[in-house]
Amino acid sequence: MFDQENLQELLQFNGGEEQVVSVYMDADVAQRTSEKVKLHLRTLLKDVAPAYDADVRAIESYFDYAFPWGTPGVAVFSCASQDFFRAYPVSVTFRRRLRIRTRPYVKPLVHLLEYYADYGVTVVDQIGAQFYCYHLGELTDTGGVMGADVRKLKRGSGSSVMGMRGGQGVRGEEEQVLRNMREAAEVAGKFYERRKIRRLFVAGTAENVAQFRELLPRKLQSCIAGTFAVDMDAGEPAVRQRSLALLQELNAEREQRLVEQMVSSAAAGGAAVTGLGETLRMVSDGRVATLIVSEDDHAGGYRHESTGYLMADADEELFGDNGYAPLDDVVEEAVARTLEQSGQVEFVSDNAGLEEARHIRAILRY
Repeated sequence: MFDQENLQELLQFNGGEEQVVSVYMDADVAQRTSEKVKLHLRTLLKDVAPAYDADVRAIESYFDYAFPWGTPGVAVFSCASQDFFRAYPVSVTFRRRLRIRTRPYVKPLVHLLEYYADYGVTVVDQIGAQFYCYHLGELTDTGGVMGADVRKLKRGSGSSVMGMRGGQGVRGEEEQVLRNMREAAEVAGKFYERRKIRRLFVAGTAENVAQFRELLPRKLQSCIAGTFAVDMDAGEPAVRQRSLALLQELNAEREQRLVEQMVSSAAAGGAAVTGLGETLRMVSDGRVATLIVSEDDHAGGYRHESTGYLMADADEELFGDNGYAPLDDVVEEAVARTLEQSGQVEFVSDNAGLEEARHIRAILRY
């Protein structure tokens, strides 16, 4: 299972004078056959095969003999001359793409960790709750609690209260529901505290969800990212698919708000910059708190060898006329540098505001 340690290993690997072949595949056999996926893979690899035969063989062999079919997405990295091969199947699909760089192409994986790492879903009804933990769309743990049965008393049965027929039965039912939900909320707090989730979704009927979320510990309430309707008996696959779809919706909304915030801050002269050259300068100075990049953006550039400065163009006025290492993708280098400096990276897709800002911008630390 892909995690932050795997990402750090990829970030630290450098082929030097050798190239790393990075491949991302949509391998969802619910949408196409495995043979069709392999055909798409061969189409991606055919243009690089003459120069990278060993890497192509290693990647094709992985899909033939080792890839766990049924996993919707996979990222593969190969640098055969350095005896480096890594493959990460995940439960979220990727857009098909291939990159050849001296470093692994990690932008889609950074995007994946930011959006889909460590979230929980609680499905609640009047009797109990079911807990699910996910990482990158893959179920990692489950739990649950079941309270006492809520017995529906027929109207007119039971003792009356203040002249109301069935009054005690209705009140007893409501009290039992409240006890069940309080117990479920307490158990949920302990369950998720041990698993360190970043986001929580609460699912069920609107009435049950509203009552339950108010009973959760405040720390867990602060993690709630959204709610949705689902029946307790719907099953885990339905819960997973619905929560993934909701994550995508929420992240699209969050991206829009983030870009709008950046546009406003930069326009007002705040702690934000736009454009490739200025953003690279801030990355080089270690001032970037959050780097915002169009998902498929890439650009050539330079790294000054003695200072490590990243530039869109060789700045002879600043550094003289020598010591520049050309980079095939300076954006990828900026992503890696920001992560090394403990900054955040946000990948945004299909956003007009970011396109107008020349694809890349940053929120600054100071």
